[in-house]
Amino acid sequence: MKTWDAIVVGAGIIGVTLAISLRKHGLRVLLVERGEPGREASHAAAGMLAGSGTEIPAKLKGIAEESARLYPEFVHELEDQSGSKVDLREQGTILISPNGSLPASAEAIPPDELSTLEPALARQRTPSSVAYLSERSVDPRVLTVAAIKSAKHRDVDISSGHPVERVLVENGRVTGVETSKTSYAAPIVVNCAGAWAGGIGPVRFPVKPIRGQMLAVVNAPAIQHVVRSDNVYLVPRSDGRLVIGSTLEDAGYNKQTDVQTIQRLFDSAVEIVPALGRAKRLEDWAGLRPGTPEGLPILGETETRGYFVATGHYRDGILLAPITAHIMTMLICHEPVLHDLLPFSPARFNA
Repeated sequence: MKTWDAIVVGAGIIGVTLAISLRKHGLRVLLVERGEPGREASHAAAGMLAGSGTEIPAKLKGIAEESARLYPEFVHELEDQSGSKVDLREQGTILISPNGSLPASAEAIPPDELSTLEPALARQRTPSSVAYLSERSVDPRVLTVAAIKSAKHRDVDISSGHPVERVLVENGRVTGVETSKTSYAAPIVVNCAGAWAGGIGPVRFPVKPIRGQMLAVVNAPAIQHVVRSDNVYLVPRSDGRLVIGSTLEDAGYNKQTDVQTIQRLFDSAVEIVPALGRAKRLEDWAGLRPGTPEGLPILGETETRGYFVATGHYRDGILLAPITAHIMTMLICHEPVLHDLLPFSPARFNA
């Protein structure tokens, strides 16, 4: 029976990036994915790399900002190993905040400059609440495909199509996993199963799916920046698509979209960019974000030796992929971690 040094459960961007990192440290790695690699939350994400946004919890800001800084090097490495071009955009974000709540790093945009930066934007009634943020964005679908190609290039093994039903434990230590089809052996298992992570034993976590509905349009006015408001965000792609999102819904594992919600998102986008009313709708979809009670990820080793968890990234899985891979690799390889991981510890749920 073939064995590995580590099994990573879940082949979204978090799991695949971690598998690559572990391979770089010499471990033999198996990725086990319940469906098709990269086709769940990673495929559905918008790709805003908003490390300093006001929506980032205070305890998460440090690693979020560091992960955002790591992105150019992260993408360059994936492109080099996969032979794929990743759509990493550097144009920044225009933030529209009617209540005036802006991050400290935001630069106010005078009314006369807004029309120069983005001519298609409607003139805002409260120009003092319009600001620029030096943020990047990325196309998560292209990024995830490149990551999977890179993992294969580094000889990461991948098993897909059968969910992990349980983690195998003997004498308090992990020995592998059992899927609906077969078993795999390894002394280290990392649960990166996203919205499904809470149901995989031997340790349970309060992770639940939070649905986000989105749509994409084409033949839209040329928008260079990500545009965020309280009601909607617009994320341009270099191929001409414009992504519009998103909702936050406690709807279980239901990934259906509904016509009224998609129309509401579209109408909110038109309020910001009136010319979008003439755009052609390309597709709509919904993804399941892995949410935790306090909106913080779960990173670390559990009370079961060899069983690690890296999940609960909620809306920031794409952003946090590089730093999560680094942190988890350091923990697994018993190397120093220069971050306070107490807020993210799996042990915080023990009580």
